[in-house]
Amino acid sequence: MPFLALESLTKRFGDQVAVDALDLAVEPGEFVSLLGPSGCGKTTTLQMIAGFIEPTSGAITLEGRDLLGMQPNQRGLGIVFQSYALFPHMTAAENVAFGLEMRRVAKAERDQRVAQTLELVGLGALADRYPRRMSGGQQQRVALARALVIRPRILLLDEPLSNLDAKLREEMQIELRQIQRTVGTTTILVTHDQAEAMALSDRIVVMNKGKVEQIGRPHEAYEKPASAFVAGFLGKTNVLPGAVHHDTGAAIAMIGDGRWPVPDMTDAQVSISVRPEKIDFIDAAACSIGGTVRTRIFQGNHWLYQVDTPCGLVTVIRQNSGQAVPAEGAAVRLTWRTEDMAIHPAAATAS
Repeated sequence: MPFLALESLTKRFGDQVAVDALDLAVEPGEFVSLLGPSGCGKTTTLQMIAGFIEPTSGAITLEGRDLLGMQPNQRGLGIVFQSYALFPHMTAAENVAFGLEMRRVAKAERDQRVAQTLELVGLGALADRYPRRMSGGQQQRVALARALVIRPRILLLDEPLSNLDAKLREEMQIELRQIQRTVGTTTILVTHDQAEAMALSDRIVVMNKGKVEQIGRPHEAYEKPASAFVAGFLGKTNVLPGAVHHDTGAAIAMIGDGRWPVPDMTDAQVSISVRPEKIDFIDAAACSIGGTVRTRIFQGNHWLYQVDTPCGLVTVIRQNSGQAVPAEGAAVRLTWRTEDMAIHPAAATAS
């Protein structure tokens, strides 16, 4: 039996289906991210778990116990909101202690747990500081400590890093993952940031228009996207038109003037997804397409290319290894391994 189970979880607002028959099983200590664009249903799913929104249908169970009959404060969940929702008239320690006071934890134990949790998030020296005198990163740590101090069964994070600048957000991603591993709390994160989800998560749930497109480990979802939407949403990708047909019994993908052997499949028009970093320049090969370098941009540790091809504009990323690289206007051929491309029906498009 999974630790947390969502079964056919559905939420409708009038005629609009916000979440459509979502199934998800989360194991103890796992870090799972709900990832997708605005309006995909990820925040609604989190709020149903928290008890702030009542599902239209479906079930939510925690260790076999039905959560739908429980009020939010009875579910034993810790929540960090996007806005942090700190009490401005309370110090960091008083904010963290608030949940324990509501649970009538004795003062001696309360003080000990508050001090321990503030140390855990690196704020032991700022216990008496008010939120208005703290940076955004420090306020985020207070909000995280307040959620963790009650020792929740599950930690729910609603885009907690979105208000931070890029550098601080990256630093907090590392700290958040280290803290989660230290305490071992099962965690569910809602985010629209693909890099954040892939950096933090044991598994990601990619959502689109209320439906789950793919559930898997970050590396698996990136390397083997289940749909054109996932390929386009998880990082940069090239989507090229192609066709699969059989030649002397073998399945061949025709892309531009190139031919790639592929696993056996029905002849069809297809959409080919290839990550920019998987593409190489080559002198000549059957598994390659021709093109002309439109743009070459130096970005420090790598070169970014845009290449005009019969299949459209192709983006290529090559590491700065010190070797000679094609110039703008140069005629080139592009190649990649069969295992580095994802093939989807031509009707499916990334958005």
